[in-house]
Amino acid sequence: MAITVLMFGWEFPPFHVGGLGVACYGLTRALSAAGVNVLFALPDRLDLRLPFLTFLFADPSPPPSTVGGEHRTALDPYATVGWWEAPRRDYVASARHYAGFAHTLAAAAHFDVIHAHDWLCFEAGLEAKRVSGKPLVVHVHATEYDRSGGRGANPHVFAIEKAGMEGADVVVTVSRFTKANIVRHYEIPPEKVRVIHNGVDLTFMGTPARDVLRLRESGQPIVLFAGRITLQKGPEYFVRAARRVLEVNSSVRFVVAGTGDMEHQMISEAARLGIADRVLFTGFLSGKDLATVYRSADLFVMPSVSEPFGISALDALAYGTPVLISRQSGVSEVLRHVLKVDFWDLDDIADKILAVLRYPVLHRLLRSQGQAESRRHTWKASAEKCMDLYLALQRG
Repeated sequence: MAITVLMFGWEFPPFHVGGLGVACYGLTRALSAAGVNVLFALPDRLDLRLPFLTFLFADPSPPPSTVGGEHRTALDPYATVGWWEAPRRDYVASARHYAGFAHTLAAAAHFDVIHAHDWLCFEAGLEAKRVSGKPLVVHVHATEYDRSGGRGANPHVFAIEKAGMEGADVVVTVSRFTKANIVRHYEIPPEKVRVIHNGVDLTFMGTPARDVLRLRESGQPIVLFAGRITLQKGPEYFVRAARRVLEVNSSVRFVVAGTGDMEHQMISEAARLGIADRVLFTGFLSGKDLATVYRSADLFVMPSVSEPFGISALDALAYGTPVLISRQSGVSEVLRHVLKVDFWDLDDIADKILAVLRYPVLHRLLRSQGQAESRRHTWKASAEKCMDLYLALQRG
């Protein structure tokens, strides 16, 4: 008999701004292939139609059109404006409103297990559990502790995260790194936490857009930063290491693909360091354009301060791009054929960037071995572990 899962999410490709939406796509697709029925709830009505899951929307109004070609959820917690250039919303209040929708949904739908992704959905998951009596899995992709870099965590968000983890039957984290953080900072019993690493979806990789291929025409080496430009991702360390690289090799071009609350600070820092003409800010990219940038780069750098996983590193490897990641990331637990640094060690970051660009043999080895390694980290494996959890919860 098939399991039906009521899953609460906040974003879904192509309407997404980060790794959470990509993770939800990969996991639900793999769960469906394994025979799980997924009812996927979202806060806003979006123009989404996929054969492998059923979408449920809290907002009954028609989907808004996109602005400037960018796809974002109207409740995007990382953007300063939504689709309509509206003022930033109160996301704590929005999450609680979402929980009210969960009450109605849980009372009407038929399902076996509840699965809620990240803090914006935890209250919805708790409400669905209260109404239905069904077991709840909360999936921690990032914590407020990570997002704040361990400093100045929002107490309201922290409280929601803690309540969600305490009220769940099982807590899933994307790495042992994240498990250790929530055991220590949220005081969650370690036996309640299961680690299920993220995967990479090799069928969801797009085709290069011709106009972006001009990045390679100059023949200059390209070093890439891709993701949300927030404190958690270490953007300032990327720019400062870039300056040290350029002092040795002025031909290198640094590309920043993404947006976030530290974007203007990152641009200002590049100008202050006198390297603004060597750093290209593309803005938010997805689909074909993002695929092209990954494929065009000679090296992908992820200098995260506190990264629960880091799915973009797997994506880069899958595209055949060598990777340099911080040891302060969950993905560093599972990858061997990458270069690793401490995010704060600018000299080590710069030296390793220069080594990859200087030595073709090293570049080829990281490219071939890394790409092969990425193919072993699939959403199918992640889905199988989730299914084992669902079955165990059903048995009580």
